[in-house]
Amino acid sequence: MKNISFITLLFLLLASCAGQHDSTIYSVTDFGAAGDGKTDDAAAIQKAIDRCSENGGGTVLFPAGKTFMAGPIHLKSFVNLHFEPNSMLLANPDEAVYNESAFGDNRGEGMMWLSGKDIENISISGTGTIDGNGVAFMGKELDDSYELKPVTDFDPRPHVLTLVNARKVNISDVTVSNSAYWTIHLVGCYDVAISDISLLNNLKIRNGDGIDIDHSRKVRVTGCFIESGDDCICLKNRREFEEYGPCEDVVVTNCIMTSRSCAVKIGSENMDAIRRVLFDNCIITKSNRGIGIQNRDEGTVSDVTFSNMTVDCRLFSDVWWGKSEPIYVTSYPRARGNHKDAGWRFPKGATKGACGEVSDIRFIDIYSTSENGIFLGCDEPGKIRNVTLDNVDLTLLKPAQYEGGVFDRRPCEGEGFIKAPSSGIYTENIENLNINRLNIHRP
Repeated sequence: MKNISFITLLFLLLASCAGQHDSTIYSVTDFGAAGDGKTDDAAAIQKAIDRCSENGGGTVLFPAGKTFMAGPIHLKSFVNLHFEPNSMLLANPDEAVYNESAFGDNRGEGMMWLSGKDIENISISGTGTIDGNGVAFMGKELDDSYELKPVTDFDPRPHVLTLVNARKVNISDVTVSNSAYWTIHLVGCYDVAISDISLLNNLKIRNGDGIDIDHSRKVRVTGCFIESGDDCICLKNRREFEEYGPCEDVVVTNCIMTSRSCAVKIGSENMDAIRRVLFDNCIITKSNRGIGIQNRDEGTVSDVTFSNMTVDCRLFSDVWWGKSEPIYVTSYPRARGNHKDAGWRFPKGATKGACGEVSDIRFIDIYSTSENGIFLGCDEPGKIRNVTLDNVDLTLLKPAQYEGGVFDRRPCEGEGFIKAPSSGIYTENIENLNINRLNIHRP
């Protein structure tokens, strides 16, 4: 060693490091992926993921300029899916390849495309695109939506990404688009960071949620741009995953959102607790409804703050829930009926549901323009309590296409609509409503 110069030694060290780095990169093309947009590359991609995870982790690379069409893929621990510029992972449009339910034994609400369960240290990065090929799974295009194909207890539409019991998840920079159903679904996940992604769904596709945070803890969503036919960001506790406990400690900041349903929603599925949540410095534009808490099950919602937000709402169509409410906080029992998934909405053995309490909800520095006012309502006095409106500025515009004077309770047992003159704020059975600087404008 004494006879080796410093320069030579440095060169050897650098070469060694470079070799180690290269060995952690697994290009999907090296495992047989064609990348021609026609061949199903799922088997080749899965080989790359499996090899990467088995060898202790690294990067599975999707090379620039290629389109990799694929059916279902299972993610593994210690793997980073990295998309080079102008690369694309495209969902196979053949419904027959999707047979693993996104909701366990409940097969009536879509299948899985990209998924992972009981995994850790995974990431998705790069500037390429993950495309769910959503329109391929739709029926006829209508003026305000796509028809949904008839289903009974099986819906083949694939969710883009489903993670169940995943720890240390990082999703950054990529574009995720054209989901046929939910886009990013986090179930029982812990320590998740989603940053600077563009999530661009077709605004006519129903059930096309953006990010669903379900029974998950310590989740951060930052700097994302989201367009979605259904809710952009939704917190919930689905009954199919009750073993994972509450949804808590969630922060969403610096996001821009557009939705034909509700841009920011808590509920409606909630059989546990949702608590310690912050939405801050976000913009909602051209949405059917702005900020919503929609409690319809026995779970509770508490300690939630919405601050420094700009909200632009308008009533686009009667297809969607909501009547252009910028702020919407409700707790009403869920409707009974013969819906395809009705058996999964109520507790086992129950034929009707109950709705839990909503408390300690704060709206601070909210600036909105909408066709309708704020709606706060519940079925029993005091079920919603301690709601604060602090420096809320509301501009009410004359409804352009649809008749006003209606507030929307749906989905609920009994009458879904409240017919009343359009007002700045409408309340029903609210306890301890604290208002400090509520400004209402009618141009």
